[in-house]
Amino acid sequence: MVQEAVPVRDARLGRAAGAAEDRTVHGVVLLLPGGEPASTRKQSPLAATGTRRLGRWLTRFGSPEGLVTHVVHYRYRGWNGDEAHPARDAEWATDEVVRRYGDVPVCLAGSGMGARAALRAAGHSAVNTVLALAPWLPGGDGAHDSEPVRQLVGRRVLLVHGTVDRRTDPGLSYRLAERAKKVNPDVCRFEVHTDDHRLKQHRDEVLALAADFVLGSLLERGYSRPVTDALAAPPPLGLRMPLAAGFGASLRP
Repeated sequence: MVQEAVPVRDARLGRAAGAAEDRTVHGVVLLLPGGEPASTRKQSPLAATGTRRLGRWLTRFGSPEGLVTHVVHYRYRGWNGDEAHPARDAEWATDEVVRRYGDVPVCLAGSGMGARAALRAAGHSAVNTVLALAPWLPGGDGAHDSEPVRQLVGRRVLLVHGTVDRRTDPGLSYRLAERAKKVNPDVCRFEVHTDDHRLKQHRDEVLALAADFVLGSLLERGYSRPVTDALAAPPPLGLRMPLAAGFGASLRP
């Protein structure tokens, strides 16, 4: 049987958004879009829509302090089993950030499959922060226990998941967070009650939470009380923190 050759493509960084050219860059966020379990097709132009919204929100509050964001454009739209193409592309993108900006802290921020890529690629020495929104994780027959967590040691990690997500399993993100918390106390997880995969119902609160966590971690601004409490709390409280309506009103930005 003739096998179709996998197209050869290069990952790339989208245009920089944030700090002006005359301002020193103090932190970089790499935005990792969602994708599909298996596909060697080119990444869909629509895949980055949600991550671009997050990027605009972060640069709105972080740009004056030297924050830059880039969307990562994958080689392929699929995870593709052991190849884990998006995670490898995230590692390449982090290397590229170091080449362009020097020794700056990096946050990997993804949703869906991009969230899994962010968690998997967190072992890069430049990464100090991981934001995983509704992560797509393996499940069934103990597969969730095979997903690595040691690479998260020394990083600040936030997972956010809607409780009625039908595309990615919030139970799996809880189990991964529980395992990660055992090796890294700086892991927390917020649950968005009655929200689905897109986290659209409480979008403003989710964006405010993300900004508080990412800017607090990258720029050493400190956190709002809810994030501080979540990081300090042992399981299960620190992994099942509810995201309350109106959350954004208490945040520094």
